[in-house]
Amino acid sequence: MKSFIRNFSIVLGIFIFGLTAAWGGSSQGREPLAFPSLVSGARIDPPLDFCGEAVPLADELVRERLEKEMLLSMWNRPQVILWIKRSGRYMPYIEKMLKKHNMPEDLKYVAIVESALLPHIGSSKGAIGYWQFIRPTGRKYGLRIDNNMDERRNIFASTQAAIRYFKKLHGDFGSWTLAAAAYNMGEQGLQRRITEQKAREYYNLYLPLETQRYIFKILATKLILSDMKKFGFNLEPGDLYSPLKFDRVEVSLSQNTPVQLLAEAANTYYKTIKEMNPEIRGNSVVKGNHALLIPRGASRKFHARLKKQVEKYRAAHAAKKKIVYVVRKGDYLSAIANKFNVPLSDLLRWNKLRSKSPIHPGHRLVIFR
Repeated sequence: MKSFIRNFSIVLGIFIFGLTAAWGGSSQGREPLAFPSLVSGARIDPPLDFCGEAVPLADELVRERLEKEMLLSMWNRPQVILWIKRSGRYMPYIEKMLKKHNMPEDLKYVAIVESALLPHIGSSKGAIGYWQFIRPTGRKYGLRIDNNMDERRNIFASTQAAIRYFKKLHGDFGSWTLAAAAYNMGEQGLQRRITEQKAREYYNLYLPLETQRYIFKILATKLILSDMKKFGFNLEPGDLYSPLKFDRVEVSLSQNTPVQLLAEAANTYYKTIKEMNPEIRGNSVVKGNHALLIPRGASRKFHARLKKQVEKYRAAHAAKKKIVYVVRKGDYLSAIANKFNVPLSDLLRWNKLRSKSPIHPGHRLVIFR
């Protein structure tokens, strides 16, 4: 009962706010509310296709499944608005890569359904990033995924991996609709159901509930984003987030290098480097060769500044007294950091650990005083 009252109060509040905006929007400098009813918005005019493959809207059950996803999407208007706004940031690149590889443009909607175009979003099954790769599949299609780098969070690398995967799936099943279903549930599971049920049409297969909804979520996203104003989303070009602007720099690091040094060399902030390179895990970039994004215009003299910062860091590091502490029974990381009066973050960085990393008696930790 309490839950019903709470939900009713929320809906009533939204309704009252909508009436207030509609009646007083003009006088307050806001645009009046103007969007179609849910009933009219759910009416889909044929023909409709996914990647050029016709959707059988004449089948009432197919139409019902699509109407359900349309209604759910239109009801969650804040989420759709964020999809549209983030599309301005990421879609130019995704569309360019799909076109370069002669892939159907409709595949771009898969990324929206999978992640809402958020780099760090994850699933209960361990899928991460824009295209929601699990570790084995991501690695199979060329992504680096380890404790230091996770390219599932990189829009460029993960999009290229998704294209490679979709090409393989389309080759296996001969259909983009089935390829998308396999992307969601796995190719072996889909092939087994095709064999068992003796059907090769997605709309005729009985699949896991998530996969049964999957194509229809993509179609609903396509319909809304292809004709936003029809569904009441009256965003202007200036409302969208700007496309990514960056310089790409190649760096060769002879040792693990703090992100802060890279930020200083790029004349920016730690936060900016982490947000532009979400694949970086932790506070350092591991030694080796890397392609990193930095703010546009910062590449001029970047390497000279980085060299100077690294030299200063090494000199300061060498001046510190190095201690090797042997972990005892009952020790834990924060207590050890407090004992030596050093920040826990530094203790973790010096020893390539994370806050939840286990330590055991006899474990040797490096500490700089």
